[in-house]
Amino acid sequence: MKIDILNEQGQPVSTIEVADAVFAREYNQSLVHQLVVSFQANARQGTRAQKDRAQVHHSTKKPFKQKGTGRARAGMTSSPLWRGGGRIFPNMPDENFQQKLNKKMYRAGMSCILSQLLREGRLAAVESVAVDTPKTKVLAAKFRAMQLDSVLVIAPEIDENLYLASRNLPHVGVVEPKHADPVSLLRFRKVLVACPALATLQEMFA
Repeated sequence: MKIDILNEQGQPVSTIEVADAVFAREYNQSLVHQLVVSFQANARQGTRAQKDRAQVHHSTKKPFKQKGTGRARAGMTSSPLWRGGGRIFPNMPDENFQQKLNKKMYRAGMSCILSQLLREGRLAAVESVAVDTPKTKVLAAKFRAMQLDSVLVIAPEIDENLYLASRNLPHVGVVEPKHADPVSLLRFRKVLVACPALATLQEMFA
């Protein structure tokens, strides 16, 4: 399998050979769905909490007499059936959202995503993505010249200039190969991989 190498105008000037095991895998929709769901679930912090009937602020006084009112009998206002009462099964902050995914399945799912991006023309390579100055407008102009409005850049390493120049661009992401995640790969319209980072991706997902 070959990947186009783009110049500074976004035009393909040459190609680079890559492993078919990573960039020519058949798309498995159910596996990719499981990969994305598990990644998003593992990113949840579980900090939200609700109160049960013992934790809500209430009085233990009986709201009204047991008989003669025509209403359903009630013992206290903390009942989950009442407005302002506690929840029956409240969400607790110590809830665990982790979903385990085998390493083999993770590598296969990432390879499916990369292969599908290449088939759709959303994956390309560049020689380098380095910038000489930590200026956002310089990097923005570079992507504008390549006609890219939503791009994920996978660089072999992120220096200070590249980090500072890219952090204020809302539709630009810059990551190292080890930090490439399935949600980012699918979210951006275009994925640019620096040639040195291609070898790293092949080692990780082959």
